Amino acid sequence: MQRELSATTWRKSSFSGQGANCIEIAESFPSMVPVRDSKDPEGPVLTFPDQAFAAFVTAVKSGALHLR
Repeated sequence: MQRELSATTWRKSSFSGQGANCIEIAESFPSMVPVRDSKDPEGPVLTFPDQAFAAFVTAVKSGALHLR
């Protein structure tokens, strides 16, 4: 999987602007969402089931999570 991740296209939210405190996701993997720190593209990658990541994004957008 590491080889597949190095060849994939990563993207970050347009809301990130040019900020450095961002995550990037790869969307080309069925049933999972790889996530990495944009400041460390060679660093570790976390993978989440696609439904769990979608639920997380929905919770963030709705304000259900109190993030600082």
